[in-house]
Order: sequence, then structure tokens, then C-alpha cells
Amino acid sequence: MLKLSRMTDYAAVVMAHIARFPHMPHAATDIADAVQLPHPTVSKTLKSLVRAGLLTSQRGAHGGYRLARPASRITAADIIAAIEGPVAMTECSQEQGDCELAATCGLADNWQRVSLAMRTLLESVTLAHLADSTPLKLPVQLPIQSITIPAVSSL
Repeated sequence: MLKLSRMTDYAAVVMAHIARFPHMPHAATDIADAVQLPHPTVSKTLKSLVRAGLLTSQRGAHGGYRLARPASRITAADIIAAIEGPVAMTECSQEQGDCELAATCGLADNWQRVSLAMRTLLESVTLAHLADSTPLKLPVQLPIQSITIPAVSSL
């Protein structure tokens, strides 16, 4: 089963909450109460999102967390990468992959295509889409045929 971590799910929930009210700063305790998650979990998630450049934080009486850019310019892939690292299906489909079988398995190019298709789909879904209560309408078919994958170098 392909499944995102719980922390990535929480990050999306937190980001969607902030995106619904983009013009005001959000305190960690207020976010935790609103999304019904433990404060320590929300604080840890917020720190990761700030470190990834998806949120900004400001201290003080009028401080809090805000989106670093508009929700329409933050993607699901950005949120996943902030918590889990780059989106890749297998070790050999990462840019800096370190797979000892890459030269002999014969699957690297195809796994790279699958990873690229997944990344393309996740990059097409924005935080604005996620924050909206309207169900997403995703493309029926991805243009996988037009995706060029560089050859995997042999060890």
C-alpha cells in the first residue's frame, strides 16, 4: 500500500486551515484547537513547514503563522516534500538515489516514469484545491507518453 505518513496528513490539514484564512496570522494553539490535533504535534508540523519555506512565522502579540506564498502556488508535492522529502516511488527514482541494483534490475527507467507521473499529479493539486470543500476533478489520463526520463547511469 502506498500511504503518506500521519505527519504529512497533519501538515496538509494545518496548511488547509491556514489557507482558508490567509489574511490573518495563526497561533499554534489556535490551529491545534481548530483542527483538533495535539499542540505538540501542530508545533512540530509548523516548524517543518516553516523550514521548508511554505509558512512564515512572526513572534509577538500580532504574530503567528502565515502562508509564505498564495495557496494557489503551494502544491501537494510541496507539502509532502516538506515532511517526507522528495516524492519518489523507489530509491532508484530519486535524483540522488543510492540503489545497489540500479544497474542490473532493469526497472529503474519505468519506476522513474511512475515517480514522475505521481509527482506531476501531486504538483497539479494546489493547497487552494485541498482547502476547498469542493471535490477535486483530476485529469483522467496523465501525459506520461510525453515525459522524457534521463537514462540511469551504470555503477
